[in-house]
Order: sequence, then C-alpha cells, then structure tokens
Amino acid sequence: MSVKVFALSTCPYCRMARAYLDENDVSYVVVEVDLMEGEEKDAAVAEVKEISGGTSFPVVVVDEEVLVGFNKKRMKELLDL
Repeated sequence: MSVKVFALSTCPYCRMARAYLDENDVSYVVVEVDLMEGEEKDAAVAEVKEISGGTSFPVVVVDEEVLVGFNKKRMKELLDL
C-alpha cells in the first residue's frame, strides 16, 4: 500500500491526519507544501490541484484513492484498518 500526504505545516487537520496514520503504524510519505520554495512548490501545488481538483489540505492519497480533508471514517476504510 502506498500512502502520500500533501499537507501544510500550520494546518490542524493535516496534523490530525498524520497523527491518525502514526497511531495506526501506517507508513507514509509527507509533502509539506508550504515549506517548499520555487519550482518545487509550484510543482507540488500543481499536483495537488490535479489529483484533488483544488487546493484544500490535507490531501491523502492511498494507492489510487484520493481523500481531501481529514475524515477518520473514510481513512479507516481506505487503509483497511
């Protein structure tokens, strides 16, 4: 299973999503978009827009499924916990 989290360092919902993953020992890659600069940041924002249709955070990608925002019930389903 592949899990990637696009987050903002100041976002409380992003922290909640990461804490939920940590509590359930789920391995994931995090991209803190607001801490990036220049072309790297532009590319990350473009990727978020492409996969989620907007710029709301967090964006959690589990394999091919995309979850925008923190929804514990949906995350549990996607992660098969």
